[in-house]
Amino acid sequence: MRNHISEQIDLLASLWMDIKVGSSFSRTLLGLLFVVAGKLHFRAPDVYEQIMPPYLPLHRELVYLSGASEIAGGLGLLSRRTRRIAGGGLILLLIAVWPANLQMLLDARAAQKPLWWVALLWARLPLQVVLIAWVWRASNLSSGRER
Repeated sequence: MRNHISEQIDLLASLWMDIKVGSSFSRTLLGLLFVVAGKLHFRAPDVYEQIMPPYLPLHRELVYLSGASEIAGGLGLLSRRTRRIAGGGLILLLIAVWPANLQMLLDARAAQKPLWWVALLWARLPLQVVLIAWVWRASNLSSGRER
């Protein structure tokens, strides 16, 4: 079962890795995306606090923690020595922040935001799966060997 899931994730992630650019470029791009996204948590924490589910405590602290985790994970993808642990951490982070993405959608619907905005937020939810697959592939979690 685990092997089948791994193969499916590999297949999905390979779309990102095999587009006429090497895995090194893809990994670097992904790492930089996480570093930039993480830095935004420190530059505009209020934006991230607003999408935190109300049942979670310590909103500001969690925003900073997730931002620092994105930065560390993004940088970790760039080094062969830390790539796999960084990838595992980023996958866990992407799963952990999914409720905030859902909360953002729920809030937009409750506030009767424009349909195009709500549609984008709906599209964002499965995008997390694509990001997880990209991290999985870029961090070599799929193969068990370093590239």
